[in-house]
Amino acid sequence: MEVNEQIAIDHGLKKEEYQKICDLLKRTPNLTELGIFSAMWNEHCSYKSSRLHLKKLPTSGEKVIQGPGENAGVIDIDDGDAIVFKIESHNHPSFIEPYQGAATGVGGIMRDVFTMGARPIANLNSIHFGSPQNKKTKNLLRGVVHGIGGYGNCMGVPTIAGQTSFDSSYNGNILVNAMTLGLVKKDKIFYSKAAGLNKPVIYVGSKTGRDGIHGASMASASFDEKIEEKKPTVQVGDPFTEKLLLEACLELMAGDSIIAIQDMGAAGLTSSSIEMASKGNLGIEIDLNKVPCRESKMTPYEIMLSESQERMLIVLENGKEELAKKIFDKWNLDFAVIGKTTNSKNIELFFDNQKVANIPINTLVENSPMYDRKWKKTKLPKKNKIKKEDLKKLKVKDVLKKILSHPNICSKEWIWQQYDHTVMGDTIQKPGGDSGVVRVHGTKKAVAATVDSSAVYCWAHPLSGGKQIVCESWRNLISVGATPIAITNCLNFGSPENDVNMGEFVECVQGIGEASKHLQFPVVSGNVSFYNQTKEVGIKPTPSIGGVGLIKDYTKMISMDFKELNNLVLLIGKTEGHIDQSLFARTILDEKNGPPPEINLFNEKNNGETMLQLIEKNFVKSAHDVSIGGLITAISKMCIKGNKGIELNKPKSLISEIEYLFSEDQGRYIIEIHPNNLDKVVNILDENSVHYEKLGKIVQNHMTINPKTNITIDELKSYNTNWLTNYMSA
Repeated sequence: MEVNEQIAIDHGLKKEEYQKICDLLKRTPNLTELGIFSAMWNEHCSYKSSRLHLKKLPTSGEKVIQGPGENAGVIDIDDGDAIVFKIESHNHPSFIEPYQGAATGVGGIMRDVFTMGARPIANLNSIHFGSPQNKKTKNLLRGVVHGIGGYGNCMGVPTIAGQTSFDSSYNGNILVNAMTLGLVKKDKIFYSKAAGLNKPVIYVGSKTGRDGIHGASMASASFDEKIEEKKPTVQVGDPFTEKLLLEACLELMAGDSIIAIQDMGAAGLTSSSIEMASKGNLGIEIDLNKVPCRESKMTPYEIMLSESQERMLIVLENGKEELAKKIFDKWNLDFAVIGKTTNSKNIELFFDNQKVANIPINTLVENSPMYDRKWKKTKLPKKNKIKKEDLKKLKVKDVLKKILSHPNICSKEWIWQQYDHTVMGDTIQKPGGDSGVVRVHGTKKAVAATVDSSAVYCWAHPLSGGKQIVCESWRNLISVGATPIAITNCLNFGSPENDVNMGEFVECVQGIGEASKHLQFPVVSGNVSFYNQTKEVGIKPTPSIGGVGLIKDYTKMISMDFKELNNLVLLIGKTEGHIDQSLFARTILDEKNGPPPEINLFNEKNNGETMLQLIEKNFVKSAHDVSIGGLITAISKMCIKGNKGIELNKPKSLISEIEYLFSEDQGRYIIEIHPNNLDKVVNILDENSVHYEKLGKIVQNHMTINPKTNITIDELKSYNTNWLTNYMSA
């Protein structure tokens, strides 16, 4: 087929990009070559609109073994152990075909982790849906949850935590972000950099089919009314094959046969072969007739661009082919020597004894486009003038009932009950807490993980919102007694060609960078997902942050449930009464304007480190950070979890009761302590100049907010636990 400019545009390339390809090759590409360029130069693979800004993120630290640039990030957790982790998006496929889209998202992120030699030990997810009233929301939610559970459960990897939110900005473009943690010995980490000449290039796993062709390109395009036509671009997953692939790869990795290994994710055989060659500054030669195919008459174009799942590419040491083949035969998986490394620095493809593609690797990687897109700065919005008399008319109990049953606050048990969160037997904090926690098998160590995002704050003021999610992740880890180590990010935004959307991206990244640097909480891996929009309307900016921390002795782990009657409850951090952009303002006052809460990075670090001191000394019996919904929401969840109540003291604050209870000031934690330890705790807080208040004491089965407001724990439970179950069964 003769390639022209229009065919290039149909492949998602711009006119000037096609011209650049012709200039670099000094000729017109053929169709297979054009397909390879379209895959490697799309937004999903090349980061052409984001690279410039991502370079500014802090990515190193004393615990960082591997930062961005590999399949996943790696951190040191002492004793020769390391954690490999990353978060990835599978948004567009999940909207088109929710079950397979979500399932293959989970499968893909697990391959990113075990391709580095790590056995997956935990999955998390951050999923965002349109308004509950939208006619598609319920089916999308059901399909995505079944897909996540279906794949993770079959793989035997626990799903230990997650986040689910609803907002009308996702009506035409849901978000499905999947995160995996794996455990590996520091001296057995595998990388994707090819090395050595004439080394065999091996294809292993499932056969190649026609599913998922142009999946990466589809992920780099906006949706329109022709969305149904894109179903063939969604990959089809088989978790049982992936389980076999995991075990076969780990068995081969126990020896010394592997030089480099890379999973075939977005853009399949194209990106895996090119990335390995590029990192090793080598060429690669592939005979496409040797690629195991499950469909007849597949063309070179289809073989290279297929995104069939459960496949890996390996560069082996010479002479190790038979040994490796025996392992993959044992696990009943395809194994084929399809090529070799060369010194040509080109990717050379052969089919039916003809050379069907010949492209210099650097034109696909280093010479891929990099754009400094125009972007608009977001001014800090003016504060709303909320009338005090309007707040005085409100009844605390009525407001609390609405907030606790809000779709973004209510219990998500309907979702996580469908995930196996205890398989492998090492989960020691299940979903529903501040962070999921898994023990490092056979040791006293445990790893905590959380995933967070805050689209509303990022939409109101991206710079503040970017800082806030990093701090939220930090607080969620500290609340379970973990020392935060590093983060991974999944940056979900609208079109980078729109200067407002691009501005949201730039400033969110700036905020993430500032907070990560101050908290010494580096970014070690991640993913950018642009074009999350339908026609011209983008989603609210939604960076998801996955945080990982270490608990050196899991017996010191903290949970949020109130433990013992007559224990005292303290609030760490100051309440200023920031109502703008709070759930209260948006739900009760129907006020969508105003700035998000201020982020004080010094206080975040100081309050968090002081919390860890208190936990280390065994003074903290339960803890929970204060975030969406404010102070009273956080207290209610601690009451519900512990099946105990609280008598609150009258606050000494100058702000109104409503502002005190429902404001979303940052940097705050609620802790439960034994009365005998009050003086010792106060001493530590005073020494570190940490603001605190005595909130009240734990009682039997009611929450007394003021002399007129008394709510039973059963009432609190009914507000919080029923909404999602009722919604899904209605």
